[in-house]
Formats: sequence, C-alpha cells, structure tokens
Amino acid sequence: MTTNLPSNDRALRERAAAVIPGGMYGHLSTVLLPDDYPQFFDRGEGAYIWDADGTRYLDLMCAYGPNLFGYAVESVDAAAIAGIRRGDPLTGPSELMVELAEQMVGMVSHADWAMFCKNGTDATTMALMTARAQTKRKTVVLAKGAYHGAAPWCTPRPMGTTAEDRANQIFCTYNDIASLEEAVAKAGDDLAAIFAAPFKHDSFVDQSLPDPAYARRARELCDEAGAMLVVDDVRAGLRIARDCSWSVVGVKPDLSTWGKAIANGHPISALLGADTAREGAQSIYVTGSFWYAMAPMAAALETLRLVRETNYLEKTERLGQQLRDGLHDSAGAHGFSLRQTGPAQMPLIMFDEDPDLRLGFAWASEMLKRGIYMHPWHNMFLCDAMDEDDISAAINAADGAFAALKRQRPTLGPVTKLAAFA
Repeated sequence: MTTNLPSNDRALRERAAAVIPGGMYGHLSTVLLPDDYPQFFDRGEGAYIWDADGTRYLDLMCAYGPNLFGYAVESVDAAAIAGIRRGDPLTGPSELMVELAEQMVGMVSHADWAMFCKNGTDATTMALMTARAQTKRKTVVLAKGAYHGAAPWCTPRPMGTTAEDRANQIFCTYNDIASLEEAVAKAGDDLAAIFAAPFKHDSFVDQSLPDPAYARRARELCDEAGAMLVVDDVRAGLRIARDCSWSVVGVKPDLSTWGKAIANGHPISALLGADTAREGAQSIYVTGSFWYAMAPMAAALETLRLVRETNYLEKTERLGQQLRDGLHDSAGAHGFSLRQTGPAQMPLIMFDEDPDLRLGFAWASEMLKRGIYMHPWHNMFLCDAMDEDDISAAINAADGAFAALKRQRPTLGPVTKLAAFA
C-alpha cells in the first residue's frame, strides 16, 4: 500500500517493484513495518536520518544496529576515506588487518586470533564451519527462535532451503538449563557446538538477559563433550560490554561472532576465537572478494579507539534508562501498560494485551508522525550521538502518540499482513 506515502518514496517503490523481486527484501520487507513507514532514505547525521522526501527522524533503530557513535562520524569516515584513497580493495590486505586483529584480540578476553569478513551471516557461518572442523563432528545445539543470519542453515524463513540445509541441528529453550541438557544429550558424542545469543533478542517476543547459571552450564557441557561454545555477538557486540557480551556473566566462549557496530557502520564483521579452535579455523576455506578491504578496517580501528577512550557505553545505558522510565510514566498516564525488556540501550517495547500487534503498529506510526523512528516488534538501539534532549523529545512525542492511540483504540483492526511472514 503506497497511495498515502510522500511522492519520492512512492516513486522509488514503484521503480523498485519493476526491477527488484517484491520491491524490497529481508528485514525491510513491507510486510514487517506499518504501511506509512518510509522505505528509502537520503542521509544520516549524528542521531538523525532523513528519508527520501526530506523528513527528519530521531533514529531509534540506528540502521538496525551498526550506528554506535552516530551517523557520519568525521574521524571514522576520514579513516575509511584515507583507506579508499590508498587503493581499496587491493590484491591482498594491508597491514591494517594485522593491526585490527591485534586490537580485537587485546580487547576481547577469550580471543587469541581473529578473522574478518563482511556480514554477520559470514561470521556465524565461519563459526559453524570452524566448530565442525575443530571437533570433526556435525551436530549443533541452538536456541529456538534465535537469529544467527540469513544463510540456508539459519535463515528464519525456510523458503528456498532444503531439509538437508538444516540437518544436524537440535533446538533448546534459551535460559532453560534442563532443555539445554536434553538437547546436548540428544547430540551425544556428535556435539560440535552450542550456539548462544548474548541475550534472548528474538523478534516478536520479550527479551531476556542470560541467566548466569545457564551460561555457565553451556560452558560446562561444551567442556565435558569437547565441543565449542559460540557466542553470536553480531547484534550486541560493543553494546553490552567492551568485551564479549557474555563476559558480564563471567563465561568465555571458544568462538564469538561480531559485526554491525565494530566499524560504526562500515562493512566488516569478524570471527574471534580461542586457541581451542585455532586448528579448525586454519583448516576451513572461507573468503570473499571484499573481505580484505582496507577502508572498513581503518574505520574499525578508529571505532575501537572511540570504544576505549569514551564513555559511550555508560552514556547509552543512562539514556536508555531515561527513555524507559519516561515511556513507562507516559504510557501509564494514558491507560496503557508496556513491557520494556532487554538492555535499556537495546530496548524492545511491546504493549500488554496486544497479541496481534495492532497497538504496537498504530503507536509506531504515531511516533513516526512526530519525528521518532521506532520499531513495533524488533529491538531498537541507542547511540552515542544521542543526548538527554533527544530522549526528552522522544518521550514528549510518545505522550502525544499515546493520546492519539487512546482515541483510535476502539477502531483498530489486526495487523493481518504479518501472517505472510510467519
């Protein structure tokens, strides 16, 4: 439905429909957001984005996570541009690859080595291959509903995949020790790895932080079986800790996967590993035409400098709590009850008594009208470019959005289009 959209976005959608299957794909598919959300954007600066029609929004999605310090950070982009001007990509990597590996190994307590690629899916697939190569086994245990990428072995939508793509996988319930133990027992002596999200950040459901006892038991089970523990930190890396996210519960994995924020949006991801997995990593064949590019490695080095030298983490935690408290009070004043789960700096906001998301979709649309870009069912992100005034503006917008939602509530229909994605 595009008739009520501004002219530039509507025109771009019509052009895209002719040359792109479905007009759009993946997490930006039109079935996953309210109908009035823009699909095309022109630029970003700091904490804000401008859509193709020039409308500005405070971006609480942060490009779905890569924006850690703000859009168009001068020092990060200058480092990348310098890399481009040296020639990028070259026939092989520059010295920056070694420097970046050294810095990431120095930053992440479990890591003894690093390998670089482009996307989170690249990194998680490399982790899967490394674990199987290291252990000479096939079976992996994963949590039901967890997202680990869009390759055939892990995509949340099975269209175009085969049963064989998903073979040798056993699922457990996140934070449920008994379920985890049962899955490991089913794997028997063929267990290659346990894949763990840093916290439960599944779509459409409340988030939950890792139970330290669950994390410790995952480590123990891997040690007992001679299997690899993998923490998929692509989404949460550098947002929970300056170390691997499971460092906060005192558990060190054998492998961790990184992406999104490690270069403040420049295209690079990483697989980090302990010496327990080095032989496996050395034995697999993985590569890509752009994996050794200098520019994103330069951007990553500058991003890591900012990680070390600023209080970005503490700031985003504080701003996240300010937003959480303000939304709680505003919702209650208008007769609504919110469930705000997960880390405050990576908030998921859902309505109580909203099983088909009609309240969430309508409220997100009202927030968009007020210049705040939010998501009705996916976790969001805060960035270092935001400040207290931005969060206050979001809370003020929410007050108006709740008031509008209260008036609309008796007439709201279900969000039936989500059935196409289920």
